Amino acid sequence: MYSLKIESSFDAAHFLTDYYGKCENLHGHRWRVVAYLSQDELQHEGTNKDMVVDFGVFKKGLRELTAELDHTFLVEEGSLMEKTVECLREEGFSLSMLPFRTTAENLAKYFFDRLASQGMSVSRVEVYETPLNCAIYAA
Repeated sequence: MYSLKIESSFDAAHFLTDYYGKCENLHGHRWRVVAYLSQDELQHEGTNKDMVVDFGVFKKGLRELTAELDHTFLVEEGSLMEKTVECLREEGFSLSMLPFRTTAENLAKYFFDRLASQGMSVSRVEVYETPLNCAIYAA
């Protein structure tokens, strides 16, 4: 099995709905995303001969995804009143509306699925919300 690993990060705020503790309040993280590609065999021809994929293509793919969320407020759809969302937008805040609770676990699956949709042979994604704590989604 051949594997590649890259990392990217982004800064974003969030809060957890239906949670009773400090994380129910708005707070931010420097989210670190570590992604792995795995294949049984290397490519056999062309520019990517003897590679899983070009590192530049892999890095660009993940960095574009993390850039979409960088310096935004990650909001679970339906977790805030519509008038609150409207006021935040009116004030100029950048919101990333997501169809899931904004946990590290769900973000790991989100990045996994987005990389897979780019045709990447993604096998694992780790999302760190602190330097020592991460959630993992793997195939």
